[in-house]
Amino acid sequence: MKNRITELFATKNTNILSVFYTAGFPKLNDTVTIAESLEKSGADIIEIGIPFSDPVADGPTIQESNKIALDNGMNVKLLLEQVRTIRKKVKIPIILMGYLNPVMQYGVERFIQDAATAGVDGLILPDMPLYEYEEQYKALFEKANLCNTFLISPTTSDDRIRKIDHVSNGFIYAVSASSTTGAKGDFSTDQISYFEKLKNLKLNNPYLIGFGISNNSTFSRAAQFSAGAIVGSAFINLLKSSTDMDGDISSFVQSLKFKA
Repeated sequence: MKNRITELFATKNTNILSVFYTAGFPKLNDTVTIAESLEKSGADIIEIGIPFSDPVADGPTIQESNKIALDNGMNVKLLLEQVRTIRKKVKIPIILMGYLNPVMQYGVERFIQDAATAGVDGLILPDMPLYEYEEQYKALFEKANLCNTFLISPTTSDDRIRKIDHVSNGFIYAVSASSTTGAKGDFSTDQISYFEKLKNLKLNNPYLIGFGISNNSTFSRAAQFSAGAIVGSAFINLLKSSTDMDGDISSFVQSLKFKA
């Protein structure tokens, strides 16, 4: 069975742009139209956030989008229905990212099966323990042909990075700083050293850099050390203030990938 994530990385290994947004934000049914606009605008991966009431790893921008989405009535069942609708038109990889709690409430095995059936290519569940994934869920992911992406950060030991690399397929999510999500300006010398270390580890899986990607400068810098980058908070802010969503998304994606 083919997987769109592994197919993408097999054919492209630089300047990959993954864009994160929260399902059901700004409005409940925007999930579908945003995905269609992202593909049309040149994004390589769509990363849809599963809203949760206590998103502790996220900064204020994504936290607020979670609250608005939940207030709009978003839930896991509806999100999977929306993904099925997205898949009728959108061909690029779709990843669902969220905390483990809503997935456990839905039922992990059922969620994996239903996500795959809906057209999801991979999951990012940052608070899923590595040993739990290996012991309980890895076989389920493989059977459903879903990639599972783990996060690493500047404080992750080399041993753990290699362990994550060993059990991963698709790509690894390299968090740029040991902090919550959000745009933070240019990278520090410590962050650049961390990126250089990752590049020198020569991992089996490609990695994308996330947290703090907000413009062409940070995207291009991250892409010098990785297969590409993930943008989230800056895109959420754009959606929040947008008056022409299709046009604004196109301009945003182009501004990230290309210098003005």
